[in-house]
Amino acid sequence: MSHTDPLYLLHRAAETGSPDEVAGLARELGDADVLADGRSALWVAVWAGRDDNARALVEAGADPWRSMMAGWSPGRLSLAGPTPGMFGKAREALSAAEEAAVGEAPGVIAALDEIDDDGWSVCCVGGVSADEAMRRLDVVALPEVPEFAPDAWLGDEYLDVLGFTDVPGGCVVAQPWAYAASYPVVTRLLSAGTVAYAMYANPKSGDQGSVHRDGILVPGHHGPAGWPEADDPPEEVLRTFLYRGESPAYCCAVAGVRPTGVAAFLAPERFARLPTRDYAAIA
Repeated sequence: MSHTDPLYLLHRAAETGSPDEVAGLARELGDADVLADGRSALWVAVWAGRDDNARALVEAGADPWRSMMAGWSPGRLSLAGPTPGMFGKAREALSAAEEAAVGEAPGVIAALDEIDDDGWSVCCVGGVSADEAMRRLDVVALPEVPEFAPDAWLGDEYLDVLGFTDVPGGCVVAQPWAYAASYPVVTRLLSAGTVAYAMYANPKSGDQGSVHRDGILVPGHHGPAGWPEADDPPEEVLRTFLYRGESPAYCCAVAGVRPTGVAAFLAPERFARLPTRDYAAIA
């Protein structure tokens, strides 16, 4: 779709423009409900938290309850946000599991709010203890915790050193100074019988994430806290909405772990050294 196409311009304006701009583009297009990437401009406005633009689109004829994005209409998505009554009486409802996810998200985000540096990596593992994670990776425990600053590179000598911390729901394997906790082989080994989400907060190209389930890499785009894909399952659409812009919390949500603070990411309980092998391999 061309960047001069009215549909593209409408969807972009729904996220970043003014209500007047949105209304004008909707009139030009002639149909405010046209989908792009599986969603309408109204859906985009709700996802972006632009209530003003959402109201302008409804006035232009957009349907809040049109089904899209794995059943998440704009109206249903709004029920998971800060203004659930913006479209009047709801025609749909959230399930008990969805309500629980909505209620849980603010606490997870708040617990990790102090993480604001780049250069760290993490692998969140559901239902697995730190002891079991160390066994799966066949690591050798370090007698002393290395001295480091979270945003400082320690050199190649510590590239094979990871930190391990038990948290509610599982464990967090982290490297506060580099990318090794996000190696695909590490994530694959840790995900046996469960789900593991790995991420590297790359200071050059942004956050990079991947998911393994029971040793298998889940295909598709897994950029943390980004836009959902049109073919994502319902739970992923909700998760991207609840944790948009909150990469550390999104990592935890995918794996179902619930750290109560930033220590698991930036100051792990214990450290261990990986055995020699090709950890940069894809599988």
